[in-house]
Amino acid sequence: MQGTGQRALLYLCYPMAMNTLGQLLRLTTFGESHGPAIGGVLDGLPSGLDIDHARIAAQLKRRASGKGEHNSSRLEKDEVEIVSGLFEGKTTGAPLAFLIRNTDQRSEDYEALREILRPSHADLTYQAKYGLRDHRGGGRSSARETATWVVAGAIIEPWLNKGGIFVEAYVSSIGEVDVPDGFPFPTREQVAQTPLGCPHTDTHQRMQVLLQRLREEGDSIGGMISGRIRGLPGGLGEPVFGKFHAVLGQAMLSINAVKGFEIGEGFHAARLRGSQHNDPITSRLPGGRVITQSNHAGGVLGGITSGGEVLFRVAFKPVASIALPQQTIDKEGNPAEIAIRGRHDACPVPRAIPVVESLAALVTADFLLQHTAYSSLPQQNQSSRG
Repeated sequence: MQGTGQRALLYLCYPMAMNTLGQLLRLTTFGESHGPAIGGVLDGLPSGLDIDHARIAAQLKRRASGKGEHNSSRLEKDEVEIVSGLFEGKTTGAPLAFLIRNTDQRSEDYEALREILRPSHADLTYQAKYGLRDHRGGGRSSARETATWVVAGAIIEPWLNKGGIFVEAYVSSIGEVDVPDGFPFPTREQVAQTPLGCPHTDTHQRMQVLLQRLREEGDSIGGMISGRIRGLPGGLGEPVFGKFHAVLGQAMLSINAVKGFEIGEGFHAARLRGSQHNDPITSRLPGGRVITQSNHAGGVLGGITSGGEVLFRVAFKPVASIALPQQTIDKEGNPAEIAIRGRHDACPVPRAIPVVESLAALVTADFLLQHTAYSSLPQQNQSSRG
């Protein structure tokens, strides 16, 4: 289309900018990796909630770089400034806005990349879409953006916890090193005690050996995070295009390095028979919850939560910024070779644990608010909700 009028009409008809997550609980984020600050606006929070600043700081610390020997050495203070939506320490129901100042940028590390397109980064696609790109760490495509998600998740989690709902995640694989089958899902405290977020001792040691070798080689590797949401009531989810696991998967696939999402048995279900995958029902409880002998479905049936634990996995690709020489092109299309300098992780998954937890918390809280609103409608058949 040509002309500013036609372009403006197109923007009105189609939501081109997608920087908001959620329906009733909405998080809108802004900022770039090497800009002065990143931040967010969390709209739809119930009023009267206490803000747990210690929880926010703890989750940001888990996500922060520089924590482990295999992580980037960029060390941001990640001090959160809440600039609206609070009165005497409690949420007012108005939009809650917050800022995190960037204080440890080293933009000079990226100067050599001004004219070069990095392989497997968003450089090529941002240039194609917007006609320009921020070569200093990727701008909006940087994982720095995820700090705002962690703040929002830490704000809403206490509200979930008061309702008996808890979100947990851990690193279940790095490369070819996996936790053994049958490993019981760890608590958040157990996960936090290990540098790589994997409480299985033998697996953790093998992961460390693998990452050390990759650091010496100048390479990187991917991994898997397993997550669960426990304490959920039955009945959350909006078929057919707002299924609980579909929205949860969309949120997880929005994480920068994520390439796959599974619910329950996931892709392994394609290898099972119905007699193996089905979850026999043993009883039904008030509130729509059902008790099953197994949980191959991952706590979701027909896109609606069953009341069982929601079990999911998130697959991360290797970090694209590596020290090994790679073939690429410059902005003019000329062949080039690149070996990326700067401060980068050998594997993205240890730092991504609180990101996964926070997105799961935000999605869950949004569905709870939707469910509460739907259940309160006068025409709702009260007898169907026992």
